[in-house]
Amino acid sequence: MENKDMEIVHKELFELLENRRIKQLQQILEGMNEFDVAAFLTELKPQQMAMVFRMLSKEKGAEVFANLEVEEQEQIINSITDAELAGIIEELYLDDAVDMMEELPANVVKRVMRIATSETRELINQFLRYPEYSVGSIMTAEYVDLKKYMNVLESIARIRRIGKDRETIYTCYVTSADRRLEGVVTLRELLLADDDEVIENIMDTKVIYTTTTEDKESVINLFSDYDLLAVPVVDKEGRLVGIVTVDDVIDVMQQEATEDFEKMAAITPSDRPYMKLGVLELWRNRIPWLLLLMISATFTGMIISNFEDALAAQAALMAFIPMLMDTGGNSGSQSSVTVVRGLSLGDIKFADIGSVMWKEMRVGLLSGISLAAINFIKMLLVDRVLLGNSDISVMIAAVVCLTLVSTVLIAKLVGCSLPMLAEKLGFDPAVMASPFITTIVDALSLCVYFSVARVILKV
Repeated sequence: MENKDMEIVHKELFELLENRRIKQLQQILEGMNEFDVAAFLTELKPQQMAMVFRMLSKEKGAEVFANLEVEEQEQIINSITDAELAGIIEELYLDDAVDMMEELPANVVKRVMRIATSETRELINQFLRYPEYSVGSIMTAEYVDLKKYMNVLESIARIRRIGKDRETIYTCYVTSADRRLEGVVTLRELLLADDDEVIENIMDTKVIYTTTTEDKESVINLFSDYDLLAVPVVDKEGRLVGIVTVDDVIDVMQQEATEDFEKMAAITPSDRPYMKLGVLELWRNRIPWLLLLMISATFTGMIISNFEDALAAQAALMAFIPMLMDTGGNSGSQSSVTVVRGLSLGDIKFADIGSVMWKEMRVGLLSGISLAAINFIKMLLVDRVLLGNSDISVMIAAVVCLTLVSTVLIAKLVGCSLPMLAEKLGFDPAVMASPFITTIVDALSLCVYFSVARVILKV
């Protein structure tokens, strides 16, 4: 639904709420998508939110609850009874319940765990033990399992019996008596097969799967490469313990993309949306990196100080320092962003560092020569002739343009190699993106600039 249409719907819902037309409001909410209902609830005051949430059926309420931010979830929990909370917990898919438990305050978690059934409590505790980065932390235990000796009719009957409480029924997993993964069969294959056909004859034994301890980012490539709707997750003994569905992967993609963008901008990543962050929290996330970059940038000042004599002899050199530093930083950022993206998609490995550097070196030379040629003409025609700046000579233009070629080349090599080295050493390659690379390239470009000036201008 488009934003304008949603605004109209929300306005109608507000009017129904203000006029106390509860029955009509309840009917409309039950027919809406749970995401849209959650969006409406977030616009209400806390007391109104609790009242409207209580209008929803148990099933609808659980679906809406899973789409709320943790702050709204806490408000709902604090405003409903233990019996109502127990109903929500039992209706939630396990992965949604685990996500909620990881974010809620300790006192709220204690209440939820006290109310949950022993089976649910045991499953939640099991999932909470998986590391945050692992596949186990995002999987769900609600899947359809079949046995290879069952026929199609028996399998469909089982899907109808247990499918309502499962995350997905489109992909079913064939397991042995000790829960070892033996095959996979889709609902499409079941519907198109004869009723008496045995599962063993139609299942695919070449199952694409992952393990509980794998990095959750690795699952993204499985979904992308094999066009899957769900991926089974096995433990170290090969037993099926859960599945990861496409909606879980989309969440991971959003989280990882946001985290990479924040790291590339020199900001400490946060799991909370921007509008939920306070001024002090934003300050804490940003100030350490700003301090580090500020201190590292002092090297640039030290380099300029060491070449004060050269600048005094040829004052025109000073005017081109910002252009050289900005061009170098931009060139390095282009390479680093491209390589970081390639690393995250698995298109680039550390073993490719030689090929990547060779390619970026050629790109850097072509880019540097192109920029230098245009800049040489601009300096002599525009700066010297049209603007009448007699301090700019052919030799000054030659120094600037030679430095420009060198700066772009160095920036491309630094920009492509640092993220790959960072990943090899176990760091997130996004950390070595724009800010750090710009600082390094700035220092190197100044060193090259003044060295070329000394050789050509004899200063």
